Amino acid sequence: MPPTMPVATLSIAPIGDTDIAGVVLLWHACGLTRPWNDPAADIAMARRGPNSTVLIGRNSDAIVATAMVGHDGHRGWVYYVAVDPDCRAQGHGLAMMNAAEDWLRQAGIAKLQLLVRRENAKAGAFYQSLGYAEAETIVFAKWLDGREPTP
Repeated sequence: MPPTMPVATLSIAPIGDTDIAGVVLLWHACGLTRPWNDPAADIAMARRGPNSTVLIGRNSDAIVATAMVGHDGHRGWVYYVAVDPDCRAQGHGLAMMNAAEDWLRQAGIAKLQLLVRRENAKAGAFYQSLGYAEAETIVFAKWLDGREPTP
């Protein structure tokens, strides 16, 4: 059972057109972007169909948290979980993960998976505190456009 912590009151809803620039800025501020992934293109792809979305958490009018959530019909995935560095330790990460899990449950998905970079020990500890366990799997990747492998 995840620990009890105060959960900040956030207004959580799917991203809108006018939110995209602010979300990209938040992802940059949180160090989530990589040169080989265009965050605006990732948002557009998530919004393209019914199996994914980007959830945003607002405190008043400010975007302070996000979670990109989707599924392949079997497993759910969460990416770009972000909390504004000035708003951490207020329960926003927990609120976003709860919203992502609820979104997947409503879609009939029973298992959620996510990827954490090995060097991001704080994120790993956060997910473990929510009841996530490290899986005994290896991820293989290949760029279909011929690019060299990326970390």
